[in-house]
Amino acid sequence: MKQYLEALKYCYKNGTDVQSRAGKVRKSFGFQMHFDLSIGFPAITTKKLAWKSVVSELLWFIEGSDDERRLAEILYDDKRENLQNKKTIWSQNANSDYWKSKSKFEGDVGKIYGVQWRNFNGEDQLANLIHGLKNDPDSRRHIISSWNPPELNDMSLPPCHVFSQFFVSQKKLSCQLYQRSCDMFLGVPFNIASYSLFTHMLARECNLEVGFFIHSLGDFHIYEEHFDQVKMQLDRMPKDLPTLSFKTKNFFNYGINDFKLLDYEYHPKIEATMNV
Repeated sequence: MKQYLEALKYCYKNGTDVQSRAGKVRKSFGFQMHFDLSIGFPAITTKKLAWKSVVSELLWFIEGSDDERRLAEILYDDKRENLQNKKTIWSQNANSDYWKSKSKFEGDVGKIYGVQWRNFNGEDQLANLIHGLKNDPDSRRHIISSWNPPELNDMSLPPCHVFSQFFVSQKKLSCQLYQRSCDMFLGVPFNIASYSLFTHMLARECNLEVGFFIHSLGDFHIYEEHFDQVKMQLDRMPKDLPTLSFKTKNFFNYGINDFKLLDYEYHPKIEATMNV
C-alpha cells in the first residue's frame, strides 16, 4: 500500500485548498496506482480496514439493490426487523436532507452503483461482463459503468468510482478503475479493497488467475477535518500485506462470512467522520 501512502502524502503536501460541496478540502488531480494482486491483497495496514463493510457493500452491489436496509441485512447477517438501530456506510446517504424528499421507502438510496451494474437502461452489465470474460476473453469491451447521466438525479449520491475495465492476458484477469472523486483518507483504501475483491471473485468465476488492480484517480482530495488523521497515518510504518481466502461458490450466492483476510496485521483504527 506504499503507492496509496505516496498519493496521500502528495495530496497533503501539494494540493490546493478549496471550498467544496461537502466542506473544505485539499485537492489534486490525476494519479495512478498499480497493485499486483498475485503477491498480496491490498488492504490498508497503517489503520484498520473495515473488512466486513467492504465485503457487504460489494455483495449488495452485485445483487443490484437500491435498499440500504438490505445492505444492513448482509452486513449483520440478520433480518431487518432486528436491525432498526444498526447503521451502514450508506445510512447517511439514505437519510440526507438532499435525498429525503426523493426517497420512496425507508432505506431507499436510488439508482446507485448496484442498480446500474444490473440494470443500466435494461442491460445487466455484470452478467454481460461475466459472459464476455468466459467466452471472448480478448475483447476490449469488458466494461462496467455506473455513470448514467439521465439517472443521476435519481441517485442519493452520484457515483464516485464510475468506470471499470477488465483485461485478460496469459489467463490472468486485471481491472482498471477510473474514480472521478476520491476521498483519500476514508474512501480510497475502501475502494482499493472493494475492486480488488471484485477482481478476485470474477477471476475465480471465470477460471482465471488474478493480475493487477490499477486505480486511476481523478479529483483526489483530503477533507480539512481529516488533516490530523492523515498526519498520524503518514507517520506509521506499513506492515506486510495479507492474503485473501474465500470459498468457491456460485458468483451470485456469496455471503458476508465467505471471505477472510489471512495474516492481516494493522495499526489501530483512526476515527474520522464521513462527509456526505
